[in-house]
Amino acid sequence: MMNKIEILARRILGWKLNRWDRWYDYEKEVFIPISEFQPEDNLEHAILLVERLKELGFVYKTNGTTKACFDDVCETGETLAQAITNAAFSIADNRSIDEGWL
Repeated sequence: MMNKIEILARRILGWKLNRWDRWYDYEKEVFIPISEFQPEDNLEHAILLVERLKELGFVYKTNGTTKACFDDVCETGETLAQAITNAAFSIADNRSIDEGWL
């Protein structure tokens, strides 16, 4: 079963698992250690999700502190980073997709 971070990395950012401890971003041709991608705790990482979803046509809105929306999908969190991560996860979490395909 994939966790929240793995779903976001694969389904929104398009990263592939290169080996057990790192992602590979084919667009930027860089490796990202799994332990270093923490969008719930790091606003810069959460903004990666915002930028990708904007590229995909979503309109991003926020109250600036605890709420983030992508079109009509809105979520809250203790921080803006958590709110962004929760909203992105709400979009990406499609349990009908067979994990074997990812």
